[in-house]
Amino acid sequence: MDRWQAMRVFVKVAETESFAAAGRQMHMSPPAVTRVVSSLEAVIGTRLLTRTTRSVKLTEAGARYFGDCQRLLADLAEADAAAAGAYGKPTGTLTVTASVMFGAMFVLPVMTEYLDLYPEVTGRGLFVDRVVNIIDEGIDVAIRIGHLSDSGFTATRVGRTKRVICGSPGYFEKHGIPTVPNDLALHQIVASTSAWTSLDWRFGGERKAAVRVNPRLFCNTNGAAIAAAVRGWGLTRVLSYQIAPQLESGELLTILSDYDEEPLPIHVVHPDGRHASAKVRSFIDFAVGKLRANPHFS
Repeated sequence: MDRWQAMRVFVKVAETESFAAAGRQMHMSPPAVTRVVSSLEAVIGTRLLTRTTRSVKLTEAGARYFGDCQRLLADLAEADAAAAGAYGKPTGTLTVTASVMFGAMFVLPVMTEYLDLYPEVTGRGLFVDRVVNIIDEGIDVAIRIGHLSDSGFTATRVGRTKRVICGSPGYFEKHGIPTVPNDLALHQIVASTSAWTSLDWRFGGERKAAVRVNPRLFCNTNGAAIAAAVRGWGLTRVLSYQIAPQLESGELLTILSDYDEEPLPIHVVHPDGRHASAKVRSFIDFAVGKLRANPHFS
């Protein structure tokens, strides 16, 4: 008996709940399917299926064996495909999600470079400031900022970022520089509501604390809050990568760095593990290298 073929036949019978339907799909006669399953049960020494005149159902042992067979057959198919070069040529649509600013600033350049390398891949960027359900929304790869829940997905860490408070040199010349978190009560605050809505700004350092701020301006995007800070109108709190260009140009300065919270990790996440397709594998390899090389995430 070909054990692998017997497992394929058993899995098909279990999936269709029918010897006849399994036979049609595998181009075998129903008696031949029955003989294969019976031989498999004889070799294993236990009944895998219960047969009635109307249906075929898995036994308790059969249900466990069914799951094991699915996994083993998937591993075999992957090994065959890899040996045949099926993973050598990325094709199809690649869907990547990230937050709005991170996506526009860092993921989009990586995606366009990748698409230039692989012309048979079409890209789709879903950049939103919410936690996307990777499975329900058909996401191939997600870039997540923050500590991950135990989702069972494969995650590769590429760097870190932190929350910072910033203002323009002109603002500090006019209003002074806060030296402790409580000094923020004396300053004009611009709050962004796109990433987090709490007005309790938490601080780390030797003395962890939270300061309740009283913003005079609320913006629904981080970009708008940053623009107001660049104009010298007030202070705002964002993630460090979001103001990387303004820090390099000197348009913004960060303050209270001695009170920074612990940095937040940045991960590239995908749900397929080692069974990922060529487009996912190649993009992750490309993106991880690019993001890890970015000095803003070290």
